[in-house]
Amino acid sequence: MKLLEERIRKDGRIYPGNILKVDSFLNHQIDVSLIDKIGEAFYEAYKDCGITKILTIEASGIAIACSAARFFNVPLLFAKKSQSLNLGNDLYTTTVSSFTYKKDYQVTISKRYLSEKDHVLIVDDFLATGNAIIGLAELCRLAGAKVEGVGICIEKGFQQGGTQLREMGYSVTSLAVIESMTDDGEIVFKS
Repeated sequence: MKLLEERIRKDGRIYPGNILKVDSFLNHQIDVSLIDKIGEAFYEAYKDCGITKILTIEASGIAIACSAARFFNVPLLFAKKSQSLNLGNDLYTTTVSSFTYKKDYQVTISKRYLSEKDHVLIVDDFLATGNAIIGLAELCRLAGAKVEGVGICIEKGFQQGGTQLREMGYSVTSLAVIESMTDDGEIVFKS
């Protein structure tokens, strides 16, 4: 998606350790027009897959997933990173390791909202090591739900996550794939 690549070049900031900050338009302050175009792109990629749920992990993927859910006209479900008292005990739970935060999270989804009847599109802002997506896919497996695809805004193609997910048999649609980036701000996108 050229529009997303251009926005990353214009407003993205690179920090040491292969950290790309896109918080001015994607995952802190949000450019709603851009998010709508992203949601529509995911819809076009998976509109014939019978999607019944859009799934993401809290928090950065929620706005993107919300836009996709609107195009599919299905509910958005997000895995919570902390268990609150009002969730109850009837949960699907798995552990996810965060590349960005260097921390493990127990993520949960209520069994009321995900079942074997669901055809799921997993959506997130970034794909690096693939841990979050693998965790969300595990929640789907526990529920008996079918993962129809994975929609990613920005894939760090130089890390193993995308390759691993594709080798596992998942259909992955990444709107911007970064082949390399340097601490001085150079970003090379896969053509």
